[in-house]
Amino acid sequence: MTEVLAGTPAPAWLDGAAHARLERRLQAALRRARASGSATLASITAPVDRGVDPTAVVCASRRPGEPWVCLEQPDRDGAALAALGCAQAIEARGPGRFRDVAARWRAVTASAITDPADGPAGSGLAALGGFAFSPEGGASPQWAGFQAASLIVPELTLARRGEEVRLTLNLQAAPDDTLEDLLGRAARRLRELRRVSLPMLDPAPAGAYEVVSSMPPTHYEHAVARAVERIRGGELEKIVLAREVQVHAPVEHDPAAVLGVLREAFPTCYVYAVGRGTSTFLGASPELLLRRDGQRASTVALAGSTRRSADPAVDRHLGEQLLGSDKDRHENDIVARRIVRALTPHSVWVTSAPEPVIVRVANIQHLATPIRAQLAGAAGAVELTGLLHPTPAVGGEPSARALEAIPALEGLDRGWYAGAIGWVDAAGDGELCVALRCALLRGRVAHCYAGCGIVRDSDPGAELAESEIKLEAMLPVLAG
Repeated sequence: MTEVLAGTPAPAWLDGAAHARLERRLQAALRRARASGSATLASITAPVDRGVDPTAVVCASRRPGEPWVCLEQPDRDGAALAALGCAQAIEARGPGRFRDVAARWRAVTASAITDPADGPAGSGLAALGGFAFSPEGGASPQWAGFQAASLIVPELTLARRGEEVRLTLNLQAAPDDTLEDLLGRAARRLRELRRVSLPMLDPAPAGAYEVVSSMPPTHYEHAVARAVERIRGGELEKIVLAREVQVHAPVEHDPAAVLGVLREAFPTCYVYAVGRGTSTFLGASPELLLRRDGQRASTVALAGSTRRSADPAVDRHLGEQLLGSDKDRHENDIVARRIVRALTPHSVWVTSAPEPVIVRVANIQHLATPIRAQLAGAAGAVELTGLLHPTPAVGGEPSARALEAIPALEGLDRGWYAGAIGWVDAAGDGELCVALRCALLRGRVAHCYAGCGIVRDSDPGAELAESEIKLEAMLPVLAG
């Protein structure tokens, strides 16, 4: 493929037909922008070489301080979606943040001039980002730049499924822009794209790592004990309590290298990274929150956990014990019942599996109950996510009482931990996972988070041990 934009040679990302289509889209966007007096979004999508690694390209090509997002589920036919830059930001806060973001996204797509939807999920015009756990987002300095609700319409996305890879270019045309300016902007973005592999973690950096709990482990055990008292007193049925552990490194944490390790170690998980300013929030989550594909919606109740074993026989035995645990099945049932209850008013039918199954990832196994729904209306992925978040898998039951109790018992600022990360397209389809098994990287400090569901039979020591298992998803990667 060859390409020339605004008279300047650029790497071969768009062929001549795609370039001509981009020019037509931009001319139409300029006419609409000048007629309306407001900016108009133009978007084109084109195939690129099947060997392109979306995550590696975005990690290598991001400009300092610009937003970027990477989402992968390697074992799902190599599914990947990665984005650079910001053509338009859609942000909100407060209890109505999901509804507000969804409404603004619909307005963006209604006025945009785009290619017809085609290609891997997430290709074409899409918005990517996430939502904090609480309606007001994180208040502590470490969460600066991560709004309570933040979706970005990127300047460029790369989407892959199997051997098919598509590039989408989005440009905002203002009334006073010229075609030459817009084409030049596109050329600069494409020239900066670098096809390299993800970097390796430094196996022996100079200096020592230090791992410290934000609160002593005994604080977590006491919080669990107080929660159990409230549950047995009838105030709550379940509550999820989290811990924060910090990794202080001798050099700055490299999000690209961490992503490379996570996608190798957790190929069945949702491996994600969201960059804001100089910070990156990343992780490998086993939990789907919501997938919308036309009138079909899918989710899963994921609650109840145990460790893995290198011995297959022991590993199977641990899974059988988990399936037979009244405590863990009760915890899972609480989550499943709430999800079904939330989706029912918006669906023709909702069905959940009669029995939970075991889901195994590298260091832990969970009870999971798949749930599917046939939607009755036009609610998109973001609105549906707002109906479900926070599920009792990360909040509690009854929800309002649990959410009121969590900050006082935990003593930490969750920020985007246990929130939602994902994407939505112009049709309202999309996929969001629960932001678990994660860390916030800020220079040399990584803030790692993990939580456990507390019910009436929970034991403080056992819950502390379970939190350690969950933290093992990130700590070995970040602590050298």
